[in-house]
Amino acid sequence: MAEAAIVDPQDVHFVQIKCPLLTSDRVEAAVARGNKTGYKQRIRFDGVFAWRIGAGVAVALGEIEGEIDDEHVLRRFDLFSSVASTSAGIELMHNVVIVLGNSTSSAAPFEIGHAVMRDAIDSTAVIDALKSVGLHIEDGSEPPMASRQLVNIFAKAEASPNGSVRGFRHIMLEDTDISSTRHARAAVGGLIGGLSGTGAVYVSGGAEHQGPPGGGPVAAIARLSTNNSD
Repeated sequence: MAEAAIVDPQDVHFVQIKCPLLTSDRVEAAVARGNKTGYKQRIRFDGVFAWRIGAGVAVALGEIEGEIDDEHVLRRFDLFSSVASTSAGIELMHNVVIVLGNSTSSAAPFEIGHAVMRDAIDSTAVIDALKSVGLHIEDGSEPPMASRQLVNIFAKAEASPNGSVRGFRHIMLEDTDISSTRHARAAVGGLIGGLSGTGAVYVSGGAEHQGPPGGGPVAAIARLSTNNSD
């Protein structure tokens, strides 16, 4: 935030974080050095990772108050960040943090806004995110038409952990052929692409403690001018 001259946490609309992923080789190497990793299983680590990083963003921005304990991991889903997007990858050996927001001292021709999807079919939240940067859907069927140009949309998605979406059962957690994150990313990406009229959509899977259970943040970036030479 300091580097981007963002003073107010309310002006932060998306925080993209990528962290190293523990592999079996890395765990063994750590043990050989006399160290101990917090978690040995990748699946368990992913969940804890998402919680810790997402919670860190929430605390930094004042979204969560009070102490954060390990006992809340993957249990207290009411504790989440509305702007965090975290994931882990084996290609990294260090943390990467990118803060996207609006600054009063910025000279860039862009603006970002966000909303929070309550579930995988929350079209209202997608529309609200577009409206937050001056883009509106005409008649509920046409892509955004305004004096501004839609540049990109970022979102988090996950299969609802209770196995249902608005009272109807989903099979994303039970499909043995395709990972639930693939299902969720495809569904949410299709929803956003259809509503926004663009393929410039990035959807990250695994949204534990990043938005409410089964949902996640969605942020839109718009160019303030239609002049593509900027």
